[in-house]
Amino acid sequence: MKIITSESVFSGHPDKICDQISDAILDAILEQDQAARVAVETAIKDDLVVIFGEVTTTASVQFSDIAKRVLKEIGYMEEFCILEKISKQSPDIAQGVNETLDHQQGAGDQGMMYGFACNETPELMPLPIMVAHEISKEIDTLRKAKYNYIFGPDGKCQVSVRYVDGQPFAYDTIIVSAQTRPEASLLLAKEIIIEEVLKPLIGKDLSGINILINPTGAFVIGGSYGDSGLTGRKIIVDTYGGYAKHGGGAFSGKDVSKVDRSASYYARFVAKALVEAELADTCEVCVSYSIGVANPVAVSIDSFGTGKLSDDQLFDLVNQHFDFTPGNIRKELEFENVKFQELAKYGHMGREDLPVRWEHVEAKAAELKVAYEKAKGSA
Repeated sequence: MKIITSESVFSGHPDKICDQISDAILDAILEQDQAARVAVETAIKDDLVVIFGEVTTTASVQFSDIAKRVLKEIGYMEEFCILEKISKQSPDIAQGVNETLDHQQGAGDQGMMYGFACNETPELMPLPIMVAHEISKEIDTLRKAKYNYIFGPDGKCQVSVRYVDGQPFAYDTIIVSAQTRPEASLLLAKEIIIEEVLKPLIGKDLSGINILINPTGAFVIGGSYGDSGLTGRKIIVDTYGGYAKHGGGAFSGKDVSKVDRSASYYARFVAKALVEAELADTCEVCVSYSIGVANPVAVSIDSFGTGKLSDDQLFDLVNQHFDFTPGNIRKELEFENVKFQELAKYGHMGREDLPVRWEHVEAKAAELKVAYEKAKGSA
């Protein structure tokens, strides 16, 4: 028996404020210029917002206006001072990344990326992180719909699940820390979270689960006044909750020439397709790149002993049916249709609620099943 814990944060968490601002800026630029090169980060503390990074684009956008809009959408109505420091992408990077007549688009950086899938949930995600995200999302929804006078925008939750023989067995502990208004009743806030969030998601019988709501007591000072925030600081929240590996780079604020982002989505696409095709119960895909080079340095598959084929055979299947070059990833995952700001809250993986191509793998899974059956028949 072991316990696995995963965390999610609300949309008003300081780090997630920054992720959403960075991705909202990216979306605004891409609406005008799909070929833009964007690496924008945001930092926030108290009433100060700093936007910085590298952008090469023909688009014209007002960064400060976007930041103010995002803050208001989340629920922060204060006035903020916004500073900007933006330069252009280094030409040394551009010469290797940009596609030309005699050069295929290369990776925007070196590094390793991971994708993961397992059959614990309908989304083929680990159970702890999916439940944590659902709690965060539901509290945000309820706050905006009818409880804005009780809850503030900031907060986080944590879900611990007991596993027996490698499978989820029972919820062990659920922690919710939700910002409340100064005049709000903490007892009422706890009742709302239990009756309108946890019971509908977990089940009416919560006995046997250690439930801790605002365990320190008062949580009134939140957002950027309670803590500083920075783009890319919640990379485990963004992926698999610590259940599986994460690569070296964050996602938000980066255009998809940066393989930190695009190849992580593609690795998830591959892993999920293999599990959806029932070729493995659990699958991890690792891919690594050199900056400026299109083909990956290495790709590996680990099915943790759950595959219908050996990992070497799964690798051969992946090699035949998937193309990890940045140019193909951009095309196959249809990034031109993605609104990245929506991914900057409640995780980038398992988002079947969004029209993101890496989560909708039915066609690719069917293709893999046919290939598997054909190979089995000729064996």
